Amino acid sequence: MGPLGWLLEAQLEIAGSPVLVREIVGNVFGLTSALLGLRRLVWAWPVGMIGNALLFTVFLGGAFATPQAHDLYGQAGRQVFFFSVSVYGWWRWSRNRRQGDDQPAVSPRWATGRERLGLLLAAAVGTAAAYPVLAALGSWGPLPDAWILTGSLLATYGMARGWVEFWLIWIAVDAVGVPLLLRGGFYPSAAMYLFYGAFCVWGLAAWWRTSRAARSAAPPIPSTYSEAVA
Repeated sequence: MGPLGWLLEAQLEIAGSPVLVREIVGNVFGLTSALLGLRRLVWAWPVGMIGNALLFTVFLGGAFATPQAHDLYGQAGRQVFFFSVSVYGWWRWSRNRRQGDDQPAVSPRWATGRERLGLLLAAAVGTAAAYPVLAALGSWGPLPDAWILTGSLLATYGMARGWVEFWLIWIAVDAVGVPLLLRGGFYPSAAMYLFYGAFCVWGLAAWWRTSRAARSAAPPIPSTYSEAVA
């Protein structure tokens, strides 16, 4: 058996339940991507894409052998969308990095009121649209799966744009994802979600501080024409 075959088939037994090694490895890549994202490093995106590819095979048990009896099509589908959005994030952060030497790839900021409204509308419409599709596919837990899919995409997009709110969206995704994954027997992913929820609180505080520091360092806007030309 080659390395790829071993990765696809290897299992561990944890608390009397079989667990795929590739589920563990995929979540490790996901956590590493989050850590790199916290530090605003471009490598967050390609590392995360490797994790997406591995976790896609975990949640699509109909095509890949898994010990769980449930298929989570929303979880599998979001890995595909993650991969696609990550291409955009990789491109955007790489472009920003090239424009500023020795600077992080993105400058955190809070979204504007209009951008927040767009996020809320996208969350509602995306969840409502994904729910019947996932239910028709036979996804286990289609409603929470629909929010996890939609929220994950919005969080990834928000990270690419540098919005501080993306950490809040991740926290909301984790709050729904942990009980769903525990009921489905995806224990490494549930543990990852639980840890990641706490990590997101840390990330939120870090990006919040950075955004405040950036605003404080920005030059004041001239209040009069004479100040502007002085």
